[in-house]
Amino acid sequence: MKSPAKILVVDDTPRNVKLLADLLTVKGYAVVTAASGQEALDKIEREQPDLVLLDVVMPEMSGYEVCRKIREIPETRTLPVVMVTALDPSEERIKGIEAGADDFLTKPINQAELLARVKSLLRIKELYDTVQAQAAELSDWNKTLQQRVEEQVTQLEQLGRLKRFFSPQLADLIVAGGAEDPLKTHRREVTVVFLDLRGFTAFAETAEPEEVMSVLREYHADMGKLILAHEGTLERFTGDGMMIFFNDPVPVANPAERAIRMALAMRQSVAQLTVKWRKLGYELDFGVGIAQGYATIGGIGFEGRWDYGAIGTVTNLASRLCGEAKPSQILVSQRLLGTVEELVEVEPIGELTLKGFHRPITAHNVLRLKN
Repeated sequence: MKSPAKILVVDDTPRNVKLLADLLTVKGYAVVTAASGQEALDKIEREQPDLVLLDVVMPEMSGYEVCRKIREIPETRTLPVVMVTALDPSEERIKGIEAGADDFLTKPINQAELLARVKSLLRIKELYDTVQAQAAELSDWNKTLQQRVEEQVTQLEQLGRLKRFFSPQLADLIVAGGAEDPLKTHRREVTVVFLDLRGFTAFAETAEPEEVMSVLREYHADMGKLILAHEGTLERFTGDGMMIFFNDPVPVANPAERAIRMALAMRQSVAQLTVKWRKLGYELDFGVGIAQGYATIGGIGFEGRWDYGAIGTVTNLASRLCGEAKPSQILVSQRLLGTVEELVEVEPIGELTLKGFHRPITAHNVLRLKN
């Protein structure tokens, strides 16, 4: 509920003070009183009234002197002041205006006129206070505008950089503070997917550069849509090769299942592309390797050029499985198969001797989803 307006009544005659105070109180105003000029100034500082009814003739300090002091103080420069006197109205009105009064009443006071003038001045003060509050708010906003702009520019730069690796939704989440800093080094279990085109090296050696770029644009566009759709993190791509992983920088449910579903969707998409490519004489196909394990993840690079990368045996294993995959094969490690065996049908490939691994690795080719 809005507090009632506070009015300070200043008069050295107690009967006059009581008359005005009773009248204003009945009309719902909060009233404080003072019997001298100095007491009035003290009450103004302490009580912060919304309007002052100020008697002109008082001992020690006249109403005009009090009004001038009110106007000298920045905080009360616009405080409404109504001068009240029984002296000659025409002469006293000029003195009151010169002293800074907003209005003038003569004794004996007409109650209706008093209430009308009080109501009018309080309405003006309320409008003025609103304008001042809005001006102060605008001033504060302007002071922080440059900082806000700089922060937003920084966020946009971060967002543009993060979107190189993450889906737009995830990049927005990171910038907004809903995810940990992905460039901070950390360790997490991830599912890693490597993929590339079979026959691409030979194709690039014999085809025109424009043909190579056309194939890569189609390939990257289709693979990119599927990476975003399955909320994968693109760690890097080099020519026809891509590395994607799941479960970082934000943990996701069923990362291995997401990887499998993405790889199967990619194989189907590339199958459609290869129909077109073969009509143009391009002998290209598709291979994938998927592994699951722990990796150290974070920023790699130097000031001004940071990349987001993952290092660990799991990335090497996915890469080697991809290298062993025949056209249209999706090779997965035994560890990963253990988490998705109820989801997919596979065929055993046997044990593979992979570079960088002392023991043979058991691998399986994903044929299709069950059911």
